[in-house]
Amino acid sequence: MWRFLGGFVAAIILVALGAFVTVWFGLIPAGADVKQGKFEHWAARRSLHVAIDRGMPQPPYPGDPGSDTTLAAGAKLYIANCSACHGTGSEESTIAKGMYIKPPQFSTDGVDDDPEGETYWKIEHGIRFSAMPSFKKILTEQQIWQIAAFLKRPSDQLPPAADKIWKEPRTSGA
Repeated sequence: MWRFLGGFVAAIILVALGAFVTVWFGLIPAGADVKQGKFEHWAARRSLHVAIDRGMPQPPYPGDPGSDTTLAAGAKLYIANCSACHGTGSEESTIAKGMYIKPPQFSTDGVDDDPEGETYWKIEHGIRFSAMPSFKKILTEQQIWQIAAFLKRPSDQLPPAADKIWKEPRTSGA
């Protein structure tokens, strides 16, 4: 029995030492131009989904998410804060082309099927080990809800004011 426990403890120590040596000598690729490993991908996604499920706000959501005013304000905020990475047209944004974890391009990869609370959580907290920053100290709670409401609505179903804001960057050559 003691032999088994000793072997078990030795195995744990060896795994921990191996992990330490791997990190200490920089054997894990850290560049943004290297493909993510399967374990890293699984661990990051699993952790993210559990954190979102545990922490995202539940309906009813504050404000009037379907109002023209909310959607127009959300469109303006999206263009100012999100479009550099998440785009406004059918082409991948310039910044996204160089990113290691590709941000969804909302005109083509929309998030309108996600609950608004999930989108709110991602904007408020950001996503660790990706380029998605936390906007908690940059935008107000109301502004984050406005962006979440805007992203919930498919771009072909926007009211006129929000639709004009959404299309303006593409027609102006931006």
